Amino acid sequence: MSDTTSVKQQNTGAYYGQAVASFGLAMGAVALGIFFLDADAWVRAFLAIGVLYLVTSCFTLAKVIRDRQEEGRIVSRVDQARLEKILAEHDPFQKL
Repeated sequence: MSDTTSVKQQNTGAYYGQAVASFGLAMGAVALGIFFLDADAWVRAFLAIGVLYLVTSCFTLAKVIRDRQEEGRIVSRVDQARLEKILAEHDPFQKL
């Protein structure tokens, strides 16, 4: 029987900060691009709403994928615990 333990991976503060800064910079660049776009106000508003919808959809998709992955990990742990219990209770030398 192999002893497998899952290692919880944690991101460093620098990695988290870099991700937040990158997201902020990208959103700022898109906002400036839309603001200075040589088009009517309704076109710029449409593009801004489209970008906001895309961003919220990306966050939702990332959360759904993460939740599904965590759910699979929990089911796997329960199945592994059941198997270990059965193997621990099994006595191969017991007479039938």
